[in-house]
Amino acid sequence: MTSLSVEMLAADAVEPITSAGNAQLGIAVLAGIAVIVLLITKLRMHAFLALTIGSLALGSFAGANPAKTIASFTAGLGSTVAGVGVLIALGAILGKLLADSGGADQIVDTILAKAGGRAMPWAMVLIASIIGLPLFFEVGIVLMIPVVLLVAKRGNYSLMRIGIPALAGLSVMHGLIPPHPGPLVAIDALGANLGVTLALGVLVAIPTVIIAGPVFSRYAARWVDIQAPEKMIPQRPSEDLDRRPGFGATLATILLPVVLMLVKALVDIVVDDPENHVQRVTDVVGSPLIALLAAVVVGMFTLGRAAGFTRDRLSSTVEKSLAPIAGILLIVGAGGGFKQTLIDAGVGQMILDFSESWSIPALLLGWLIAVAIRLATGSATVATISAAGLVAPLAADLSTSHVALLVLAVGAGSLFFSHVNDAGFWLVKEYFGMDVPQTVKTWSVMETIISVVALGFIMLLSLVL
Repeated sequence: MTSLSVEMLAADAVEPITSAGNAQLGIAVLAGIAVIVLLITKLRMHAFLALTIGSLALGSFAGANPAKTIASFTAGLGSTVAGVGVLIALGAILGKLLADSGGADQIVDTILAKAGGRAMPWAMVLIASIIGLPLFFEVGIVLMIPVVLLVAKRGNYSLMRIGIPALAGLSVMHGLIPPHPGPLVAIDALGANLGVTLALGVLVAIPTVIIAGPVFSRYAARWVDIQAPEKMIPQRPSEDLDRRPGFGATLATILLPVVLMLVKALVDIVVDDPENHVQRVTDVVGSPLIALLAAVVVGMFTLGRAAGFTRDRLSSTVEKSLAPIAGILLIVGAGGGFKQTLIDAGVGQMILDFSESWSIPALLLGWLIAVAIRLATGSATVATISAAGLVAPLAADLSTSHVALLVLAVGAGSLFFSHVNDAGFWLVKEYFGMDVPQTVKTWSVMETIISVVALGFIMLLSLVL
């Protein structure tokens, strides 16, 4: 169990910061979320500030002592950043090395050289899924969309036929597969086993990305038949390099942290002896921090040095990778603070009480809560963090596999129907040169398909495991 999980369980054990009844708490939750939505969508306030103000509003509406509300928020912010902050930084460094060294281009060019015609959408979903493993969603979009535009232009493909599979690959990785911030925080909040969650996440992700990507893109291309806009086709990012890292070395570097975490999961299942020397070693090297740190160190040689980077260039790349994640860290931390305020106010117990009377399965309840917060705030990460905090009490009586499935259900719900309050919506709209209705018919529908299909496969696994 991670230190963040221990802190959260300790927080759950203390007396709630308010004695409000379930009705008042329910109103307080809706009011707190409404404040966040209003500030983000109407006043265009930064999500960090909106979450901070929304947390204070939630405590006020619930009748909590302001000092206790502030203490809950700051404790949640601190524990969340402590749990995932280093991982976010390492992921950003690896993504920057991948982009600047030309490693991403090498993967793209190698796979596209072997694909064409009907195989191209499948190639794009494969590329996006591989590249999306270590990258944040927004970074992945910025990296992949120029490639999508170039491929569509060069091969005279419908933009949706190529673009939807790429977007699906990135989105599924973002919502379901650690080490992305949302799944990592949900794993911590629910006390899930990271390796088991990763393995089950891959099982769910493969069929989901196929249905929402290559299959749906056929219909999306009919609904919105557009070509790549000339003004948006950029120069490829690594054309100034004399050489690029090899395909095999790049792929191995990207997959290294995933392989290390999967090895840890397999050893935990097969050996299941905390005193065993092999398991103790894999517990260390398979931890997210060490796995990502290893990938970064290896990437400095297999990506950076292979591209001819000097020590100064490597240092500059690392430095430049950290500045843009300040906002992400603050948003994730504030989301954790909002989540902890919800928990300390007793909202988790309220949800548990309601779920017992509603007889709604825990997996479906986690998905529905994440859907509601996603629709309200537009942030998949905020939806994942908040929903995980709300359903945390339900995880206590679940098996290891079902706790992992609960993490995935929350992640799937957090992807539901991206619309105008989501930055990704506008990013896709502008890059692809679409209007709002076209973006809704393609991007928003794709996100909804991912969410619903993933839930379906999660529920099927819950019957088998």
